[in-house]
Amino acid sequence: MRNCADIVMAIDPGHAKCGLAVVCRTSGVLYQAVVEASDIAAEASAIAGRFSPDLILVGNGTCSRDVARAVSEIGLGPVKVVPEEHTTIMARRRYFREHPPRGLRRVIPWSLQIPCCPYDDYVAVILAENYFESVL
Repeated sequence: MRNCADIVMAIDPGHAKCGLAVVCRTSGVLYQAVVEASDIAAEASAIAGRFSPDLILVGNGTCSRDVARAVSEIGLGPVKVVPEEHTTIMARRRYFREHPPRGLRRVIPWSLQIPCCPYDDYVAVILAENYFESVL
C-alpha cells in the first residue's frame, strides 16, 4: 500500500455552486455541503480549519482552474486536480439511494429523474472516494 492522505477535502467546481466534502479514508464522510461558487475559498478555509485535511482535491470540470487557484492562494495545503468523469451520474445514483423517491416518483427509473435539490456535494464525496481507491 502506498502512503496516502488520511483526510481530504474534495471540491466539485462549478459556475454558480460548488460541491464540498471532507472525507476520511477510514471513517468516511465527515462533512458535505453545496456552497456558492463565489464563497468557495472562504468556505473551504473555514472547513479546513475544522478538519485539517491533508490534501485538497478539485475536480477537473467546469471552473476547475479558478477554484484550484483560489484554494491554492489561501494556503490550505497541497491541491490536486483530479478527473471527474462519470461522477455526476454516480452522484445522482447515490443521492436517490440515500433519498428514495416517494409517491408516484417511485415507479419512474432514477436515471430519468433529477434530484429536487443540488447534489454537487455527492460529486465531491465521490471524487474523494475515487482518490482513495486510486492510491491504495
